[in-house]
Parts: sequence; structure tokens; C-alpha cells
Amino acid sequence: MTANHTDYSIRQAFDPATGAQMGSSALRDNFHVGNLFVSGRVNLTYTHYDRMMIGGATPTNAALALETIKPTGTPGFLDRRELIVVNIGGKGSIEVDGERHALGTRDMLYVGMGSSVVFASDDASTPAKFYLLSAPAHQKHPTQLIQIGDAKRIDLGSRETSNERSIFQFIHPEGARTCQLVVGMTQLAPGSVWNTMPCHVHDRRMEAYLYFDLPETARVFHFMGEPTETRHIVMANEEAVVSPPWSIHSGCGTSSYTFIWAMAGDNVDYTDVDAVPMDMLR
Repeated sequence: MTANHTDYSIRQAFDPATGAQMGSSALRDNFHVGNLFVSGRVNLTYTHYDRMMIGGATPTNAALALETIKPTGTPGFLDRRELIVVNIGGKGSIEVDGERHALGTRDMLYVGMGSSVVFASDDASTPAKFYLLSAPAHQKHPTQLIQIGDAKRIDLGSRETSNERSIFQFIHPEGARTCQLVVGMTQLAPGSVWNTMPCHVHDRRMEAYLYFDLPETARVFHFMGEPTETRHIVMANEEAVVSPPWSIHSGCGTSSYTFIWAMAGDNVDYTDVDAVPMDMLR
């Protein structure tokens, strides 16, 4: 479906028994999200998991406004929603209610409910790639820019377990306030390939991953499904995947990579997870 410069699709929600019956094609059709960053377009995927919307905006020669789409049911896109934008491309800017915010690569901008938004790139030859995450909101919080250097950094893992990594928390209790969006970024060290293993589930929140910084020939095997009925989806660079609340979300790559993780649901507590013992996985 298409608006002036916006394309969107809708993903329905499935129960775990239905997910367990899906083959590779059905899993990709329902959970994999590709073609996020198309020059001069805004691409959105509206999911029925906590009404989370994920997308990409890639302005080149002209700025791109955040247009409303039919699934929001509102005259403006953010009339009843909040938005988080992470730039994974070249330098750009986001104009929120007439105020310009400059974003370098890996900077994040939180935009509160009721705002108007316009995306622009500084250089059309190396455009910004704005990764968009939006969820319903019940009150307006202030717009806030969080540069990558200001994010809360936590270093975890080790070379011995192939999961040496740095976690950058953009949204945390001491940072920007949100209604329900929680977003961060994990960067694996060279030689490390595993993320989020041992794994967990959190039935109170859905999650979405965007994998990037992958070489063209590299892939990440993203694991999902109930702990006793695991499945996988093969991910290429700058592709996203939707993780239902009942599903694990873990990955292993053929090289190191970076991913942005985002959650929406009942709370914004990072520690509210249900750990999955390794011997439970099937």
C-alpha cells in the first residue's frame, strides 16, 4: 500500500502453535522485514504485536515528511503514538515541529506524541538511513536527542563464549522518558558472533531486531519460537525481524555485526525477563 512517498504493510499476530507449524517461507512472510531503506521513500510495517510499527526513511535530494497511514486511524501519524529514530547511515537531520535536530550515525531521537516530523540527509550521495520505531502513547514526553556517546554503555560477554559485546541503552531510567518504547543497540566485537544466548522470553513485551554492519556475503541466523520449538530465519544486512512475546530472540552470525533491539508492551523494565535454561532448548 502506498501514500505520497510512503509504502506500508500489515503483519497479523500469531499464537505459538501456529508459529510452530510454519516453514521457512511462512516464517519470512510473517516475521522478516526487508527493503527498509529505499532511496526517497518511507517504508513501514505495522504489526499487531503491541501495535508496534517498524520502518525506514531514506531521504536523498528532497526531505521526507512522516505521513499518516490508514492503520493508525488518525489524521496525523503521531496523534496517538510516540516515535524513536536511530540513524544508521550518513549525517542527516530531523525536524520536529519546526525545530531541527542533527543526527550522526548511530544517534537516536525520541519524538513525543502529537508531533510533526520531517527527515532530511546532509548529502544525497551518502544519505541518512533513519530506522523508525513507533508504538501507541498515552501522554506526550519531550523530544530528546541522545547521541551514541551519551548512551548508557555496558560491556558483556567474552571471547571464550564468542559473545563479547557492548550494549548501548538509549532509553533507561536516567535518560529520555517514553510511554512504552524501549530501544538499545548491541555491537559485537570482532570474532564474536552470538547474541542473547543464553536466551530468554518476556511475555509482557514484544521485540524487534534490526541487523546491520554485516558484510554483503555474511548472514545472521536469527532464532525464534518457543524454547521447546525453536525455528530460525536467515537475515542479511539491514534487515529486521519481529519477535512475538512468546518467542525467544537470539542470533548467530557468520561474522560480527550490530543490531538494534526495540520493545513495546506492559513495562520498560530491562530486567523483566524469563530466563530459558540451556537444557530446555529444542
